[in-house]
Amino acid sequence: MTAWVPRRRGALCRIARLGLALACLLLASPPALAARVAVVLSDDSAPYQEVYQVIRAYLDGTRHEVSRLDADGLAAPSLNEVRLTVAVGVRAAEVVATLPARPPVLAVLVPRAWYLKTGRTRLNDGGRRSASAIYLDQPFERQAQLIRLAFPEARRVGVLSSREQGGLLAELDEALRLQQLSLVHATLAEDARLIPQLENVLSEADLLLAFPDPQVFNRNTAQSILLTSYRYRDPVLGYSRSLTRAGALLSLHSSPAQIGRQAAEWVGSALQGSVARLPLPAPPAYFSISINEQVARSLGFTLPPAAELEKRLGGVR
Repeated sequence: MTAWVPRRRGALCRIARLGLALACLLLASPPALAARVAVVLSDDSAPYQEVYQVIRAYLDGTRHEVSRLDADGLAAPSLNEVRLTVAVGVRAAEVVATLPARPPVLAVLVPRAWYLKTGRTRLNDGGRRSASAIYLDQPFERQAQLIRLAFPEARRVGVLSSREQGGLLAELDEALRLQQLSLVHATLAEDARLIPQLENVLSEADLLLAFPDPQVFNRNTAQSILLTSYRYRDPVLGYSRSLTRAGALLSLHSSPAQIGRQAAEWVGSALQGSVARLPLPAPPAYFSISINEQVARSLGFTLPPAAELEKRLGGVR
């Protein structure tokens, strides 16, 4: 018995120390409190619904409650007791910005130019609401790298943009220069004819870079831009799978599911603490490349497989 007592006391001391260490760890990293997350959709279209479904599926295994709300008719009481709001699309973000309820808001599927010019200021509401965003646009560095990988002989990249996007051209130019590429650019005025401006760019450029600019690329103009580029034998690097199907040689894009995944990860991380803290605005972390093989053959281009290009760009699945 005399030999047992010291060992028992030693074991009890070790257990006590372990319990104290665990208590300190729990105090340092408190469990996430159950929270209500509101996902506000701009409309009922499939891309917005897909973002919501991914966020909901991601948080299903947690204690958090996810509710879907529509931008139309959204009222302040709908955001009562909400710890974090996800606004999907520009319309949803603009509606949320008008409400006096001020939980932190994450805007997703929004153009970077819109967020930097007006969205950030409106959502921030003079510092009374914290806001962040996951942009719809791919980062210029990633686009420039893809151009260099897919078109090693290219030297001049053409861009047609509206005045709304003009503030981003210096960044694009810098990203292109790092890949030994130069920018050929024209700004489309509101009353200007699109095709003559486009032809001026195409006559000097080796390819056309498109990015989400609704004043340039929309359902009324996309086909004309693609056909004119094809006539000039200039490939188009687009920003969506639908543009690839319509005639762009290839596109660099993030699907709603991929952006929803990133948003869900941000939301889950933000809700770990007692105060929801979002990361700084950022471009999509997950992306895909689609190639129109028929256009590639018609224009005489042989591109590496999409999976290889994604891997060389550092894509994460």
